Amino acid sequence: MKKFMDLVNECCNRVPELMPWDLEEKLAADPELLIVDVREPYEFDAMHIEGSINVPRGVLESACEWDYEETEPRLVQARDREVVLVCRSGHRSLLAGANLKRLGFDQVFSLKTGLRGWKDSEQPLTDGRGNSVDLDDADEYFTPRLRPDQRRPA
Repeated sequence: MKKFMDLVNECCNRVPELMPWDLEEKLAADPELLIVDVREPYEFDAMHIEGSINVPRGVLESACEWDYEETEPRLVQARDREVVLVCRSGHRSLLAGANLKRLGFDQVFSLKTGLRGWKDSEQPLTDGRGNSVDLDDADEYFTPRLRPDQRRPA
């Protein structure tokens, strides 16, 4: 039986990853670069890369096609351009990237280390109201919190 990280690791062979400094360079060269945050809306509202769009992984496949309630025109129109996918750690974005590749997106990248790595590189984050996020507050936000029932039984 495969596990979550097995699936993620398989995607590493299909979806190129960018380090935060690579994304910073791409953004400097192309301020219109499409950055798609595949986290849930409440995560996006807490903090995200300024200018990114939120397309949760659960609706990504229909969001990149016309004629669906989830259709995101900027994503549909980006089939022939570079698209960078981001999430918290870089895992969900790899999984999402593999599906976009299957759907004909040839220039898909995943942000390795995710927004945690972006923050660790001291890159700016914005909240849902457009305010800058204090990176010290982001440290607290990105700290994993497992409930006791989420831990492997002893």
